[in-house]
Formats: sequence, structure tokens, C-alpha cells
Amino acid sequence: MTTPWSGFRAVAVALLDLSLPQTCAGCRTAGCWLCRRCAAALRGPPQRVRPTPEPPGLPPVYASAAYDLAVARIVNAHKEHARLELAAPLGRALAAAVQAAIDGAGVSSAAAPLLVPVPSRRSTVRSRGHDPLLRTTRAAVSGVGQRTAGVATVLRHRRRVADQAGLSAHERAANLSGALEVAPRRLAAVHGRAVVVVDDVLTTGATLGEATRALQAAGVRVIGAAVVAATTKRSAARLDAGGGLG
Repeated sequence: MTTPWSGFRAVAVALLDLSLPQTCAGCRTAGCWLCRRCAAALRGPPQRVRPTPEPPGLPPVYASAAYDLAVARIVNAHKEHARLELAAPLGRALAAAVQAAIDGAGVSSAAAPLLVPVPSRRSTVRSRGHDPLLRTTRAAVSGVGQRTAGVATVLRHRRRVADQAGLSAHERAANLSGALEVAPRRLAAVHGRAVVVVDDVLTTGATLGEATRALQAAGVRVIGAAVVAATTKRSAARLDAGGGLG
């Protein structure tokens, strides 16, 4: 949850960024905030992906982009540098992955699922001045339209976790095991509903796996997961005969 000060900080950073000479967030080309080539890298088509090794309990995951250098820079610019204008193209990419997850689950339009974003730690949201995944998820809802029933911020951290950077797949899974839970006062928001868990990037799948476990432990039906991008480093690969994400 953002505070008035953190919200002001994010807006101030965004306005300062707009007042400076613009460069593409993905390739650093001057003269635009996102060039056509980098924007196209976010546009899919969405594919079902899986990490290797695949953590137990991971639902079907769909991604719209490969997590290459340009996409990594775009995600980081939005997340760490409050490039708020990037929420729209990131939201469209996430929306396409959400639609693929809904199609893959065979959910009828009459049973539109909720989107449940993986939660950020409060201290991280404060330091960034905004919640980038929540912002992206809200942008995705408008892109998916009536196929989703909105956003439900029902997950929370129940204990501290170590920084995930540099950890192996096994270490990430151990680090996150039991770390999330559905806030009791928010359970009614997802009771009896189908949900799609969303995140910005798939690496080892540990985060999405833990989010799914926490939701299912509370009796929530998880029909799939969606991300903006999936890394190819740990063999997040297309499941059909078309080859890899790249």
C-alpha cells in the first residue's frame, strides 16, 4: 500500500523523467520513451512456459515476452525508477498472458476470474514510492475487459524472506516456503472465485508456486498464472512444437 509521501515521490520522479531528454527504456535510443522495436518485444504472442526444474504445485503459466535485455530494462525502469508511463505497455503484455491463461483453463465468460498479484513487501513499496506490479495488474484488467472480474490484493507476507538475487531454484523455493498467506480479512473477496495469479517475471517459478500454495490453502481455486515475461536462462520454454520464447 502506498503512502501519500510515496505516491508523491513516484509522481515527482515521473514528472522529472518527462522533463529530461527522453530515451527508450529498453534500448536507450534517444527521442522516445519506448521505441517501436522494444514495444513489439512485449507484444507476444503469449505462450505457455515452464521453468526447469518445475516446482511442485505450479499452475500453468503464460508469458507474453522473453526476459531478454531490453525487456529486463523496461521492467526495471518501471519498477525501480518509477517510469510510470511504462505501466500501460506492461499491462497490455500482462493482459495478453492473462487471456491465454483463461483460454487454457477453459473458463467460460460467465465465470470471469479475479487477478491476484504477488505481493511486494511494504518496505520495498515504500522505498520505490509505488507498487509496480499492482499498477501493471490494474492496467491489465482494462486490457482484458469483461474476461476478468478485477484485482484482488489478498496475499500478504507472513514472515521475512531473504533477497532472491543469486539464489538457485532450490534455494528460492526454500526461502519462500510458507512465506505467503491470504489475509483473513480479505478472504471473502476471493471466496468461491476462480483466480489467476500474476507477476511481472517468471524465473524459477518459486514465487508463483508459493502464491498458489497460499491461495489453495485458503480454499481458493487457482486456474493459472500469467506474467509479462519469462526468463530463458532456466529453460522457460514453449510447450508446443514452435520452439523457444526467443
